[in-house]
Amino acid sequence: MENAQDNKKYKFGLLGRDISYSFSRGYFAKKFENENLPHSYVNFDLQTIEELKTIIKNTHNLKGINVTIPYKEQVIPLLDKLNKTAKEIGAVNTIRFTKKNKLVGYNTDFYGFKNSLQPHIQAHHKKALILGTGGASKAIAYALKKLKIQFDFVSRSHKKGVTFSYSDLTEAIVSEYTIIINCTPIGTFPNVEACPDIPYKGLTKYHILYDLIYNPEQTKFLNHGFIKGATTINGLEMLKLQAEKSWEIWHKS
Repeated sequence: MENAQDNKKYKFGLLGRDISYSFSRGYFAKKFENENLPHSYVNFDLQTIEELKTIIKNTHNLKGINVTIPYKEQVIPLLDKLNKTAKEIGAVNTIRFTKKNKLVGYNTDFYGFKNSLQPHIQAHHKKALILGTGGASKAIAYALKKLKIQFDFVSRSHKKGVTFSYSDLTEAIVSEYTIIINCTPIGTFPNVEACPDIPYKGLTKYHILYDLIYNPEQTKFLNHGFIKGATTINGLEMLKLQAEKSWEIWHKS
């Protein structure tokens, strides 16, 4: 028979694929240790989203999950409810388990991105290019909308909602869009020599280059901006902010 103390030992985790590198597990392990909390945080490294049902069934005292690539959109049909912001964005990166074991989806990516970008915005930062169209890019677009910054998507091919393919981009276009955000995994460790295929010669010291990647700290994409004197931001601050926001959500009554 369980005692009351056991029920206070909650389990949290990260849902994704090939996530051994994950920031979240280390971040929360340290947080629990620093705050003397008995909880644990594990990686749920799944090959398909359908495996989540078994995880939920077999994991005792599961209280919350973060969601990363490639499941931020795929997880939505498995949830009982979506928070208003997550519904508007169309992607989920945080799941809360209610007392009645209902699964509620939230998006804290947009919060992390918005609050890490905002201090760097100046009057000339009016237009942004979003590289990639996955679940993370949707939260980025939502944040830019809130910041009243015009944006366009760049993808490998033309599809609905995409303004430019990579081959459309010119130095003139790049110089016009003074915020460029990499929402693709291109350049993540160990493929550190890779970077999105854009005309970097169009960059200036007035640009902000933001890479959602945090490993390595300075991706090749960011280095191109650094050489030109641009402001460069990696994904670490965004991750910390969204992780703390997730923690708040998990502790709602």
